[in-house]
Amino acid sequence: MNTPYAALTDQEIARRLGQRVRALRLRHNRAQEELAARAAVSTGTLKALEAGRGKLKTLIAVLRELDALDALDAFLPEPAVSPLQLARRQGRRRRRASGKPQERAGDDDASW
Repeated sequence: MNTPYAALTDQEIARRLGQRVRALRLRHNRAQEELAARAAVSTGTLKALEAGRGKLKTLIAVLRELDALDALDAFLPEPAVSPLQLARRQGRRRRRASGKPQERAGDDDASW
């Protein structure tokens, strides 16, 4: 997969992500100290996140406080199920939660 980010180092991608978090914070007109306190992280931890040295849990807490958790869907969307995979799954739908499979009338083999 060839994306604009493929040529960047991990550190550069983290730095750019931190810049976006900072821009989002400023757009919400929030001081670092206020946001850090409301997200239950230290100001130093928030500064590290904005510098590209943050942790995933910090990012989640900050995005939650900025009411931006929906951005995670664009960041890492749910994998789509292809129509072929969906059709294959339809044939193996569970019929019961536990116990032995029930014998069907006229069916000598009780396997799934």
